[in-house]
Amino acid sequence: MSRALTGKIRMAEEIGRVAAAETTSSSAPSISQSRWAWPSVLRWIPTSTERIIAAEKRLLSLVKTRYVQEQVNIGSGPPGSKIPWFRSTSNEPRFINTVEFDSKDSNSPTLVMVHGYGASQGFFYRNFDALASRFRVVAIDQLGWGGSSRPDFTCKSTEETEAWFIDSFEEWRKAKNLSNFVLLGHSFGGYVAAKYALKHPEHIQHLILVGPAGFTSETDQSSEWVTKFRATWRGMIFNHLWESGFTPQKIVRGLGPWGPDLVRRYTSARFGSHSTGDVLSEEESALFTDYIYHTLAAKASGELCLKYIFSFGAFARKPLLQSASHWKVPTTFIYGYHDWMNYQGAQQAREEMKVPCDIIRVPQAGHFVFIDNPSGFHSAVFYACRRILSPDYNSEDLLTLPQSLISA
Repeated sequence: MSRALTGKIRMAEEIGRVAAAETTSSSAPSISQSRWAWPSVLRWIPTSTERIIAAEKRLLSLVKTRYVQEQVNIGSGPPGSKIPWFRSTSNEPRFINTVEFDSKDSNSPTLVMVHGYGASQGFFYRNFDALASRFRVVAIDQLGWGGSSRPDFTCKSTEETEAWFIDSFEEWRKAKNLSNFVLLGHSFGGYVAAKYALKHPEHIQHLILVGPAGFTSETDQSSEWVTKFRATWRGMIFNHLWESGFTPQKIVRGLGPWGPDLVRRYTSARFGSHSTGDVLSEEESALFTDYIYHTLAAKASGELCLKYIFSFGAFARKPLLQSASHWKVPTTFIYGYHDWMNYQGAQQAREEMKVPCDIIRVPQAGHFVFIDNPSGFHSAVFYACRRILSPDYNSEDLLTLPQSLISA
């Protein structure tokens, strides 16, 4: 079985075990629109957009660099619009939650950071200070996640789902009047960043894909285990849940007021006792847990993309490997040494690419390489952008791959 699915199954099983221990309730009451106006103590799911932003602010208090948070308006459309993220019962404007950090140099290149599935921009909190020393750093919550708008997710195909993320990002770029920037995406955010770069290469200086998802398909020879696993009772259950649109966030919501403790247990395990790198401090863990809970428990929206982008086993329905020969942007792949995403997919893609391509593995790190080993991650990013950083930083130590990193 692939490391990607093994990691997801273990996470699901861990959440399930904790969920069973937390409550014997078989179902949660329906959540109505009026629930958001109730006092938080009376809510089954104690969260709201305001509480997401408040939790974000508390988490970012750990960052020393000054920043500005804004809700960037990406427009609105009438009900029935053919534009996927407008297709809702409401015609109110959509917003992308954005944080922008002060750069020490006004001439610094712009680095745009895109989070992965089930995450949001605050996951990069350990990186903002270091990266802002050499970049103008801008991080976003993708549409339907974090503190961004959460429209009803009505996409019914892979094409519509990709458009939901790619086109909303392009509208955000236009609103921010950005061009010629470095685009960094993690995991599913790497998939979105790569698809965006394929459609709009003229805006990207360099593409950095951190543990990206979506390079291989189910027809790949390595997917033979999928057929075997589906034939087992566990495989049939997981496949049914996947195709029915089940997400881990539904467990968190279903637990209601017990949800925060479930998230705390997961965070403590993943970034504490089971961490492959730097363990979170007690303060970090508390603030990060609170932030993760609020982003997971809010209205389901972007998370429902999963079954349209990937088949069971996390194989892309429209794999990036098939587009490698059409790549037009210099690219760097960054993987944690213990990442469950397989860097061999990047190696296969590099063989087809006609642009410069580096693959870097960071030791003492897993899939969340930027949390597990921040200094190694920063070194990898600086090395990836060595040719576009300002001359003051174009020194010999950046032109040579640091000894702590591994070239693949």
